[in-house]
Amino acid sequence: MSDDDGQAAMPHWFDDDAGPVVRPYAMTRGRTTSPAQHRLDLIAVVIAESHAEETEADQTLSPEHVDIVGLCRDTPQSVAELAAELDLPIGVIRVLIGDLVDDQLVHVTRPVPPPSCRTRVFCAT
Repeated sequence: MSDDDGQAAMPHWFDDDAGPVVRPYAMTRGRTTSPAQHRLDLIAVVIAESHAEETEADQTLSPEHVDIVGLCRDTPQSVAELAAELDLPIGVIRVLIGDLVDDQLVHVTRPVPPPSCRTRVFCAT
C-alpha cells in the first residue's frame, strides 16, 4: 500500500475505538487443542489450585492465563462463564485452560449426568 508520494499508507481502522485486533490464534500460538486434549464441556467447572497464588509474577503465562486463574481463584467458573467474562471464543478458552491444567494451576471437574429414567423409581410417563 502506498499513496501518491511513494510513502506507505497507514491502515485504516473501521472502528477507531477498537484499535488493532488480536486474532484468537495469536493467543494460542496457532494451536487449536492443548497437548493433552482435555475434555472441556461448556459446563465443566474450572477451579484454581491452592498453590496458584503468584501467577502474575510468572513470566511464562500470558495475560489471558493469569486472568483465568484470577477469576477461578475466588469462585469456580464454568468454561462458558470464562469465555463470556473474558470475551474470548470458546475454542481459545479451551486451549488456555488446557495449558493451565498441564501446568497444574487449575483443575477441571465435570458435572455428573442425571440418572436415566430407567434407573429412577419415579418416571413420568
